[in-house]
Amino acid sequence: MSKNLLEQLREMTVVVADTGDIQAIEKFTPQDATTNPSLITAAAQMPEYEEIVDQTLLQAKTDAGASASPGDIVSLAFDRLAVSFGLKILQIIPGRVSTEVDARLSYDTEATIAKARELIAQYETAGVNRDRILIKIASTWEGIRAAEVLEKEGIHCNLTLLFGIHQAIACAEAKVTLISPFVGRILDWYKKDTGRDSYPAAEDPGVLSVTKIYNYYKKFGYKTEVMGASFRNIGEITELAGCDLLTISPKLLGELQATIGELPRKLDATKAAAMSIEKMPIDKVIFDKMHAEDRMANDKLDEGIKGFTKALETLEQLLAEKLAKLEADSKVTA
Repeated sequence: MSKNLLEQLREMTVVVADTGDIQAIEKFTPQDATTNPSLITAAAQMPEYEEIVDQTLLQAKTDAGASASPGDIVSLAFDRLAVSFGLKILQIIPGRVSTEVDARLSYDTEATIAKARELIAQYETAGVNRDRILIKIASTWEGIRAAEVLEKEGIHCNLTLLFGIHQAIACAEAKVTLISPFVGRILDWYKKDTGRDSYPAAEDPGVLSVTKIYNYYKKFGYKTEVMGASFRNIGEITELAGCDLLTISPKLLGELQATIGELPRKLDATKAAAMSIEKMPIDKVIFDKMHAEDRMANDKLDEGIKGFTKALETLEQLLAEKLAKLEADSKVTA
């Protein structure tokens, strides 16, 4: 019997689940899993994960002390919730989970470093080795500099919201563990900018961007892994077969699993190493210039940070409402 596309993809690419939904992770048994503020916020509102949220809030209340304000308790629980989901996910998968630094720190190198260390400390206190954690940081110049420091401390980083080759080169030069170029969000921008309804998968601007980054990395022997992310359809995924990793939503994992057909390798490190590619220097001046000239990368990085920030604010409000309910319930039963 012919293999489905997901089975074939796993033979050449590490498949990662792009979700905070633990049940979906159990269903598709990926090697790794990655979350972001939007996914954690969505999962926190699902009835099946109410216990995780409530336990995190109650533990935060205990640890904050009797004199702590509701705001202090919510702040502490907010910092811990992504780790709570991460710990549950790590019980299911054999590999790594990505946990994101607060997007509101994206332009603050020192604050990003401090928050990353706090997240790793929480995992290690829970008995998880730091090698199983990827700290997600936005691919701003400041975020990349933070990742460079963290990597030297053995804290592995996943640089997210990556849309341009300048971001990718800066990450590789900083020796970060992994980057997550956003395929679907690049497609979204080009469709809006050009007025086109669609692109053939092989001409998809997001696919072309990740292919360019992958070939550049393999040509010059960078160790940083490329993980395509943010897919809109399975055509984008099949065009990137052979990429180091691909992080895929449960919906698209299901489509791949349900589709029978041949899946040829599209990205190949050996072929990339033989390509004629010019090496580009990178420093802050060059990075800023390239970023300013790349309208798409400029727009989508800013939009992504704002979107994750909004999700975090929604999560804070959700936690505040849940804390108030838990406290009201405790008074009733007292």
